[in-house]
Amino acid sequence: MNLRRDVFQAIADPTRRAILLLVASQALTAGAIAANFDTARPTVSKHLQILTECELLEQKQNGREIYYHINAKKMKTVADFIEPFRQMWDERFNKLEAIMKNYQTKK
Repeated sequence: MNLRRDVFQAIADPTRRAILLLVASQALTAGAIAANFDTARPTVSKHLQILTECELLEQKQNGREIYYHINAKKMKTVADFIEPFRQMWDERFNKLEAIMKNYQTKK
């Protein structure tokens, strides 16, 4: 049974976010990724499977090793979806900051 994975559920997990940060700058093998975590290797492999199914990671075989690297196009899609929300919250925090500065000067 192949369930459709949701990209936002995938990045909700802190371990998976940490994996994405690790492979953002260079491709790594599962073993190299697992070495950065204090969990069993099968657990890290499950996280890699989920990230791959969501297309956030891509695999490339080099000899006997499989290297995982970030899928920049998919990450861009996620970032583009989130951007309007980031802008909205930036505007709200800027307004709040202005109100607080105005309040402090009146004291």
